[in-house]
Amino acid sequence: MLRIIILFVAISAGGACAWLLMATKPPQPDVVKIRQTEVLVASTDLSPGQLVGEGNLRWQAWPDEAVSGAYLSRSTRPDALTSLKGMTVRSRLVAGEPVLEDKLSRSSFGILASMLPAGKRAVAIRISAESTAGGFILPNDRVDVIQTKTQAVKNGDLENLGKTLLTNIRVLAIDQKAEEKLGNAALVGKTATLELDAEQAELVAAAQATGTLVLALRSATDSDDTPAIRRINDTSIQVYLGESAEKVRVH
Repeated sequence: MLRIIILFVAISAGGACAWLLMATKPPQPDVVKIRQTEVLVASTDLSPGQLVGEGNLRWQAWPDEAVSGAYLSRSTRPDALTSLKGMTVRSRLVAGEPVLEDKLSRSSFGILASMLPAGKRAVAIRISAESTAGGFILPNDRVDVIQTKTQAVKNGDLENLGKTLLTNIRVLAIDQKAEEKLGNAALVGKTATLELDAEQAELVAAAQATGTLVLALRSATDSDDTPAIRRINDTSIQVYLGESAEKVRVH
């Protein structure tokens, strides 16, 4: 009988302890379910000019609030994995980056032509390390185009002139390299290919025929300006100093 009483007391004590533990357990936080949308991303790093192949793209869940209207979602483009296969990459994509349709091209033209926006021209100019910031100008950098030339004046002396022709111009390639190679501090080539419109292309062609072109590297913080032709008024004035006169060119 005593054993039964002891067993009953032990069971009661255990039940009381369990009840106390349940009563003092902190409330569990509410689970917030984040709504997600599957968007198309690059599954591997993709370089400009590369063709999209099998396994280069995949679907990935993305929070709804972070989905841009430019992203390709599975709900709107369910065939994207197959329909985008064979397209040319226009600008670099890193693994996990959402794919924007304007970064791809289905053009049958060459790599560089596929990378050019509508209305733009690719124009190559002669360069050296001295004319490209010591070789530190790389593809996708922004530059100002400066023309330097030497011309004779009336008294037979030579006059050195320099003027900025274009501002905030995108560099497409140095020689035939259209992207910066990681680990290379400088890229010295013999030609730089610039992204220009038709009027800018004519100006650069004429300037290269009559002088030397120098590329001035712009700060990354100045790259949002609109590319433009800088209008320069080449006016000569006569400056008189006593009985002598000197012709000065004003830019």
